[in-house]
Amino acid sequence: MTREALLNTAIMALLAAVPIIAHFTGNPFTITLATKVAILAMAAVGLNIVLGLGGLVSFGHAVFFGIGGYSMGILAHHAQLFIPIMEAPFLIDGTKSMPIIWLVAVITSALVALVIGALAIRTSGVYFIMITLAFGQMFYYFAISWPAYGGEDGLPIYVRNSFPGLNTLDPIQFFAITYVALGAALFLSARLARSRFGLALGATRQNAERVETVGVDAYRLRLVAFVISGAITGFAGALFADLNRFVAPTMFSWQMSGEFIVFIILGGIGRLFGPVVGAGLFILLEHFLGGVSDYWLIYVGAILLAVVLFARGGLIGALAGREVAHD
Repeated sequence: MTREALLNTAIMALLAAVPIIAHFTGNPFTITLATKVAILAMAAVGLNIVLGLGGLVSFGHAVFFGIGGYSMGILAHHAQLFIPIMEAPFLIDGTKSMPIIWLVAVITSALVALVIGALAIRTSGVYFIMITLAFGQMFYYFAISWPAYGGEDGLPIYVRNSFPGLNTLDPIQFFAITYVALGAALFLSARLARSRFGLALGATRQNAERVETVGVDAYRLRLVAFVISGAITGFAGALFADLNRFVAPTMFSWQMSGEFIVFIILGGIGRLFGPVVGAGLFILLEHFLGGVSDYWLIYVGAILLAVVLFARGGLIGALAGREVAHD
């Protein structure tokens, strides 16, 4: 087992141990923080597939995060008010079942990712960044101007959605759901990275023209990766909305997309557990420094600058070595 694999195992063990200890010591807020870390890390794991493996800097990945959140919010909102989502002859009831909400969130996010990716991936560099950013702003302003679901005030959900056999209102049980979901996303990311698909995607990052000359369709590779990435981030958005029992247009904002990128850079671009370390560090700084100063992001910026200048492989790279591993 490589040094990075051992470090990854320790990170997952630590992420599980903190809320368990908090549960037995009667500290539910710490469990909520760990849950937030797991969900935001999962969203960044999705982005890391296209950024770390494919070299595509998406500044609009909050689109899928927001779509996942609003999928949960709309379905749960109609379920709690007993109002069908659509008028006759197509009456669709809402639901408070997490598995159904997740399925809707993943499918919807994947379809939107297919449309956005089909357009954006035809470009590259700063043009790709600006197109994804433009889509993010479009969805953000649409959510603000959607009064049926709260507009700029957002949409509250009064009771957390249900999962068979679990009490989702219990913080430790809801954390278990998000922890397993994060593990599944990491497993999928690792499998993709080691597969022929992942190797070909990595080759397109290095030299797309050379990949095309051997008969590989770089556009199709990147589009499939973008759709998978969007689906994972959308799943995380549904979980995040359930955690807060609230959906707001800020889930679509460019600041949210920027945070996902910051998570990946802090932890290490292309590193399997880079998003987990980055999200954990960011949430800890927000919690401890946010109560001291309103300008706590200055410290995050200083740490980010230090990582970029002196730890090009991120914190994972600094601790585990320079070689990128997805074990």
